[in-house]
Amino acid sequence: MSLYGANIEKREVKFLYKVTGAGTRGLDTLKPGDRLDIMGPLGSGFTLDPSWRHIVAVGRGAGLATLAPLAKAARQNGTGVTAVFSARRPELVVSAELFRDHGAELIVVTDSQSSSGPANVERILRRLISEGRCDAFFTCGSSRLMRVQQRLAHEFKLPGQVAMEQQMACGIGLCYCCVRDFNVEGEIVQRRVCWDGPVFDLMEALP
Repeated sequence: MSLYGANIEKREVKFLYKVTGAGTRGLDTLKPGDRLDIMGPLGSGFTLDPSWRHIVAVGRGAGLATLAPLAKAARQNGTGVTAVFSARRPELVVSAELFRDHGAELIVVTDSQSSSGPANVERILRRLISEGRCDAFFTCGSSRLMRVQQRLAHEFKLPGQVAMEQQMACGIGLCYCCVRDFNVEGEIVQRRVCWDGPVFDLMEALP
């Protein structure tokens, strides 16, 4: 499940979810006009620096949906976007049209083409960096690809942000079921993904 978009003028929020459990089965019964109580916004999201000319978004699986709001935000910010999308099969690539509609360049790699491994994604990212098209990384959905970006961010002194995926019970930081470890200046600290995140500094996140 992911926040998929928001329109302040229309007072509209969009979610993308896969029907897998009791909660999403319940959502699947809703019809246009039905009412649903929600609470939010909670936590912290992605942040775009106005000085960035071009960013790279790297996502896999459900992470592709999580990165979707970046497309519109970057366009409004005047920031170019290259999106590197990884999936098991081409039909599982969500958010592709949304990114294209907002002017992003899309690079799709899939398991079925044997091109979605970390080594190939690293080659793509190194090319984008060498072409001056990567002022920052944004990522979600794959620990292996996150590690590739952390290594490149360290090598080229690039900033980055990661949306962490974690089961959440209360959503307001009280139950502590979504706690993960982070490396902050060499010290391991625990943070709640729902309240302190779900977006964190790329270099502090641990797989």
